[in-house]
Amino acid sequence: MTDSQVIVEQILKSFDLKDFNSLAIPAKAEFFCSIDSVSQLQQALVYAKQQNLKITPISGGSNLVLAADVSGLVLHINLKGVSASTVEDNTVDISVAAGENWHDFVTLCLNNGWHGLENLALIPGNMGAAPIQNIGAYGVELSHFLQSVDVVNVETGQPEVLTGEDCDFGYRTSVFKQSALDKYVITGVNLRLSTQPVAHVNYPALAELIEGHKPTPKIIFDSVCQIRRSKLPDPKEIPNVGSFFKNPIVSKQQADQLIRTYPEIPTFSVEGGLTKLAAAWLIERCGFKGKRQGKVGVHHKQALVLVNFEGNGEDVLLLAEKIKTQVAEKFAVVLEVEPRIYGHTQ
Repeated sequence: MTDSQVIVEQILKSFDLKDFNSLAIPAKAEFFCSIDSVSQLQQALVYAKQQNLKITPISGGSNLVLAADVSGLVLHINLKGVSASTVEDNTVDISVAAGENWHDFVTLCLNNGWHGLENLALIPGNMGAAPIQNIGAYGVELSHFLQSVDVVNVETGQPEVLTGEDCDFGYRTSVFKQSALDKYVITGVNLRLSTQPVAHVNYPALAELIEGHKPTPKIIFDSVCQIRRSKLPDPKEIPNVGSFFKNPIVSKQQADQLIRTYPEIPTFSVEGGLTKLAAAWLIERCGFKGKRQGKVGVHHKQALVLVNFEGNGEDVLLLAEKIKTQVAEKFAVVLEVEPRIYGHTQ
C-alpha cells in the first residue's frame, strides 16, 4: 500500500474536535487526519489539493477558537522527537518536532542543563505553535533562542527552512501570522540554548517572588510555575486558551493622556517610543473580571482569560466582542484577539 493510500485510509469524516481545542468547543472537522511524519504531511497535502480542500493544521489546540464547524481537511500535527548537539562548551543546539508539548520540553531542558527557557514554563500548547505567535512570558521571548523553523510549503509540498530573520518576529507575532499566513505547516523548531545558567528576573512579579533567593534555573522555573498556577486556570479543568487578548501598544502621547486620567494604569515602555498597556487592567476596570455571560465567562483571577462552561465558539466571540467594545468606549484603546479564529468565515 502506498503512502497516498495510507493517508486516504486514515482520513476521517465529520470528526469531533472538542478534544483537540483547549476551549473544549464541540465543533466538527469536515475531514480530519493525524500526521505523524513529514511524508504523511506531504501526502495529505497532495490529497487536499486533488480534492480541492482547504488545509487547517492544528496541534495542541491551545491558541484557537472554533467559531463553527471547520470545512476542508484538518491536520493534527503529531510529529515527535527531540535531538541535541553541543556546538561549543557553553551552547547546545536542539531540534524539536512540532508535536512535542511545550512545557514538557521546557522541563526536559531544565533536567538536562539546557538553560534559557525557564521563564516560559507552563505555557500551554505544542512546539509547532510557539513560533507562530513568538510566545513570551516574564521578560523572555522564543525569538531570543530560535535559530530556524522547519516547514513544509503548502503549495509545493516541499520542506523548507526559515531562519529566525525570515520569521520576522515581533510582540506576539511572526511572518506566520502575516505575509506567510497559511503558506506553511511547521514541522519542527531549532533552538540554541546555554549550558550555563541564564537568569532573567527583571519582571516585577517574578523578581518579587525570587527576592532573597539565588536565581538558579530551578528557582526561576518553579517560581514561574507558581505564578502561572496562581493566576491562570488549567485548561484541562476549566477550558480556556490562556490570554485571549494581546496587551495593546499605543503611542506615548495616548499613554500620557490615559495616565493623566488613570494615574494607576500600568504602562511599559517598548521599542520605537511606544507604550504597552496591560489588557487585563483595562478589562478589569470595565467590570468583566469574574463575570459570566451565559455559558462562557471571564476568569475570576485573570481578566485576560475567557473560560468556557459548555458553550460554543460563537458564545466566546460574542463575549470577546462585548469586552472589546466597552474597553474601546472607556479608554479609546482597541484590543486585539490573540488566538486564531476558525470556522466563521469558512
